[in-house]
Amino acid sequence: MKNQLILISAGIALLIALFLFGRTTSNKSLAAAEKTEKSSVKAFDIEQYIGLEKAKLTPNQYIIANKLANNLIAANSTVNKIEANQALAAFWKDSAKSFEPYAFYISEGSKLDNSEKNLTFASRIFLNNLRAEKDEVKLNWETTSAINLFERALKLNPDNDDLKIGLGSCYIYGKGRNGNPQETMQGIQQLLSVVRKDSNNMQAQMMLGVGGLVSGQFDKSIERLNKVVTLQPQNAEAVAYLADAYAGKGDKANAVKWYNVSKRLLNNPHYTEEVDARIKTLK
Repeated sequence: MKNQLILISAGIALLIALFLFGRTTSNKSLAAAEKTEKSSVKAFDIEQYIGLEKAKLTPNQYIIANKLANNLIAANSTVNKIEANQALAAFWKDSAKSFEPYAFYISEGSKLDNSEKNLTFASRIFLNNLRAEKDEVKLNWETTSAINLFERALKLNPDNDDLKIGLGSCYIYGKGRNGNPQETMQGIQQLLSVVRKDSNNMQAQMMLGVGGLVSGQFDKSIERLNKVVTLQPQNAEAVAYLADAYAGKGDKANAVKWYNVSKRLLNNPHYTEEVDARIKTLK
């Protein structure tokens, strides 16, 4: 019951991620994101998925995809392999408009390149998408991929706080969001290492607030998020999470107050409709 409450209370903040960060897949009901089933999750097979996506291509696109894939197979140097992966990524993003193959080939190229810049770029592609991912199988794959990329980048620059925040965010928005407390705590530890050095790092403070929300520590979440919205009153995402934290705590008055603030900040009819429905459930 506790996990169900946590996941439902996070519903509006998850919704706001759809508007702030965008999605490359179709929007489905929030009910999918609020799943509480704890059965084992199948591994996502990216190669099989690419095969299924290729079957949806036009004949001309199919020819191009095969040619690019053959170029990757024939590549005989690291530079050529990087270029082949980048070409495949560009095809799946711009022509086929399929996120998963795009992210996969971008990540494979960045691993070969092994530069902090490209590893960070690839890791953030996964992180931005997984924040609003509703498919649990894909969420696990995206989370694992993002964590691996952030860790590779941190090996190159261990003191980069932005990378630590990104890594911590992967744990919290990923399996932590689905009710895995160990994953949430791993994320929180990464974030605490940042705020211990700089308590005014508002991105780290916000993510600690999200971690508190996901783990059911609503008072701690509210304390962190109030600090963020005080210093960043236009931060719509932090405001939405603060409203969710108050809702999770059972403080209906403050939840409604901050939900209404989030509506004004985002100014989106669909979001307003979803929030109004949420407010009705609190009254």
